Order: sequence, then structure tokens, then C-alpha cells
Amino acid sequence: MTAPWDRSEIQEQLFEEILHARQRVYAVARPTPLEKLPLPVKADVYLKREDLSPINSYKWRGAYNRMVMLSLEERSRGVVTASAGNHAQGVALAAARMEISARIYMPFSTPRMKQLAVKRHGGEYVDVVLHGDSLSEAAALAQKAMKEEELVYIHPYDDMHTMGGQGTIADEIVMSGIDNIDVAYLQIGGGGMAAAVACWLKTFYPDIRIVGVEGVGQASMKSAVEAGTPVDLDYVDVFSDGTAVRRAGTLTHALCSELIDEFITVTNEELCAAIQLLWEARRVIPEPAGAMGVAGLMKDADNVINKRALCILCGANMDFGQLAWIARHAGIGSKRRRYYRFEISEKRGSFLNLLESCFEDINIVEFQYGKRDHEKGWPVIGFEASPIEMDLLRKHLTENNIPWADVTSQVDVEFRLIHYEPASFIDPYFITYEFPERAGALRDFLRAIRETASLCYFNYVYTGEAVGRALLGFEFENADSRVEFLDILVNAGHSFHEVSPDTVERII
Repeated sequence: MTAPWDRSEIQEQLFEEILHARQRVYAVARPTPLEKLPLPVKADVYLKREDLSPINSYKWRGAYNRMVMLSLEERSRGVVTASAGNHAQGVALAAARMEISARIYMPFSTPRMKQLAVKRHGGEYVDVVLHGDSLSEAAALAQKAMKEEELVYIHPYDDMHTMGGQGTIADEIVMSGIDNIDVAYLQIGGGGMAAAVACWLKTFYPDIRIVGVEGVGQASMKSAVEAGTPVDLDYVDVFSDGTAVRRAGTLTHALCSELIDEFITVTNEELCAAIQLLWEARRVIPEPAGAMGVAGLMKDADNVINKRALCILCGANMDFGQLAWIARHAGIGSKRRRYYRFEISEKRGSFLNLLESCFEDINIVEFQYGKRDHEKGWPVIGFEASPIEMDLLRKHLTENNIPWADVTSQVDVEFRLIHYEPASFIDPYFITYEFPERAGALRDFLRAIRETASLCYFNYVYTGEAVGRALLGFEFENADSRVEFLDILVNAGHSFHEVSPDTVERII
């Protein structure tokens, strides 16, 4: 473990940069809060709220500290950078404060919210240029402009002044008065924040364990440390766009290889689970990168028992469109949601018999079913329950010889591709059905119609509302059964609407 008196030369340089940055960054903003975070772990967890900064991310610290170091001649020429969002906002904010022109290259895929935020923070001083399908392509053009026009490139992480500003996060943590921190879970994209925070924390808490957290498809720093030099990843997952870096920086690799004690990689589903935890604990919705430290802690929960742990909520600039995907996958990441495919007889009441045989006390959040055969059916059902309850369900299914398979990660289930064969439908009747979102409500309806109708299509997903909405298709043995079914449907007292003929035509 590195002690305060034996920092390496590069660590010593970074420490000095952080020391000087303390005097600069507060011209822009005040320190952010450090809060106790109630999580389902046996540890005291503290959360540094960088989402409450002027740009809802820590990136303003490094950008401003780097730009305040520019000479008058450099300021007159202007600066250039490339960013997928948060660093761009930091540069824009600093440019407006210092009245420096800044050109910011962003990939076309940058969320619109972040593009608008850059323009809002930078105003007349910022020119946003969209280029390429990736950050690497945007950065290449920014580097070209730097050379051709003699602009100063403001690097998002691989720069000592940038890292110095980011390290003020750790200074505020130390100044908060906490006696000791046993372990810190620091998200890593390029590694600038992790290196700077680790450098400062290890000086004041010499026994601290520093855990670097990366996305499974983004582990550029872990790969660099293992290879002994920065390497290009063949593929970069961009779900967590704030940490989507193909190649670790030269400076950050040198520092992280000395300062990070171990690495943890987390899946996108585990990030979603961490976002849900933060929503439930603090009513905040971080961007995926912002929740990465918490995701790492939850994955490492057995090693923080009776410890004092630190996480940094480093940003909350998320595109609204991501919320639906996050909500659906949070349960998978917390091991509370699974999707199982069953095989049942294609007879009237078989679907209800399956529900009544095993699932009375377990929460069902999704149905995907379409008739494909006259003899057998293969519904997919999504369940949400505790890991213990899920184990009991699997045991019960096996003991009762009910054919099933876990299809949670299968592509067709992920994209809700419901398999059905329209030619197998017999004069189907389709409705949209609205029922109370309570245990047993849907079963009650299926029991009521058991003797009159057979399901041929079932599409339902839990949305968190007071009511559930399903698209249902039914078949009948004869006209009398259809009439009886409609009577039951009307008397059930729940809202329903018959699907229009032209829509049915498209379905079948």
C-alpha cells in the first residue's frame, strides 16, 4: 500500500496539481455534498453527490482547472475538444466564464439533451460540431483542427491539469471530517477522476482499498494494466456513454496501475439495478456512469461488511429515452427478475393451470405468448422475486416435472419478439384489456372465462402503473361460447376495447 511519504514521482506531480487546483475551481462552483447512503449492505456507505454540480457532473472541475492555466496568447486562439457529453459541458461552462472561444466535436450519437446542455452552458462562446458515429471519430477530427489551426486541445482525462481539477472531489471528501474510509469504488472511463481521487485519498487514508469499476464491454483500463500498456479495445459498449473509452490514457494508465488495488467489471443490468437503488434511496436518477461505483460496491458486498465505503455519483445527464430500458433490466441486474419459457398443452385452460400450479405467491411482470401449434404452446413469463423465492420456484418446477428453460438473456425475449403462427388461429377475437395491478386480478379473469374461451395471444408487460394493460387474443369453440365470453367480459367491470378489424388484419 502506498504511504504518504513514498509517492512515486508521477503521483507526487498529481498531488501538487490537486493542491493548486483547490484555489481555482471554486471560482465556478461550491463543494458538493457527501451523504450517508442507505443501501441493503452491512456497511456504512457514503455518496459524493457530483450530480448536484453546475453541469450535473464532476467534469467542470477538470475542464476549468485546465483552461484557467492557458496563457493570454492561447486564450486568444481558442480551444478545441471532443466529448460525448459531460466533458463538453465542462469546457462550455469554462469557456463562457473566461470568455474563450471553444469548438467542441461530438459524435452524432450524443444524446440530444447533452448537445443542448453544451450550447446552454457555452452560449456564444461555443461551436458544437457533430461528426462521426463514435467518440474516436469525433476526437480524430478535433485533433486535426488542433494541429491545423493551432488551437489548444482540452483533454477530458489524460492531462495533469485536468486530473488536478478532478482530484478536488477527494479533497472535499477528506475535508468533510470522516475519520477513515476503508474502501472506495471509483468508476473508470479514461481514468482521470479515479487516478486523482485515489492519489489524494491514499495520502490521507493510507490503508484505503481502491477498487476501479468498469463496464464489462468498456474495461480499457483493466486491459491496459494487464497488458502493461494502453491497448485498443476491439469493441466498446456505449450503454454507459460517460465511461465508453476505447483506449486508456498514457498518464492515467501509469497512475491507475500504481493506485488502483483491484478492478471490478459490472454488466449493464447491474448498472440498471444500481440506478434503481439510488432512485429508491435518494430519489435521484443518475446516468449509467454515475451509478457505476454503486454497482461495483453491490457486486462486492461480501467484502464491505462492517466497513466504511465511498462511492461517487459522478453524473446525472441521461437521455430520457434510456429510462424504459433501465426499468426493465434493473430487476435482472439485482437478480430479482428472470424470464422462463414453458411448454404446455394447447388445450383450453392450460395457461391458467400453469399459473395456478406454481405461481400463486410470485410476482409476474411480463407475458409473451402466441399460438404456434394445435398441440403445444410455449409461453414466456417474466417473474420478479427475491433470489431465495426464485430458487424455490425453480425447485418447485423441477420437482413437479414442469418443462421450463431460463431464457432471460435470449435475443428474442430481450426484444419482446412474440412467436406465433397466424395460420393456427381460428377466428380470433382480439382486445386490449385493463385490469387492477394487484396479485390475482388477471388470474380471476382467466378463471371466469376458462369454460368459454382459449387464449391464442397474450402480450403484457408491467409498467409500474395502478393498472395493467394487455393485448389478448381468444378463440371459441362455437358462437354461443363467444356470446357467453362477451357477457363475462362486460360484467367483469374492467375496461376493454375490441381491436379494430384493420389492426387484426395486420396482426394475423
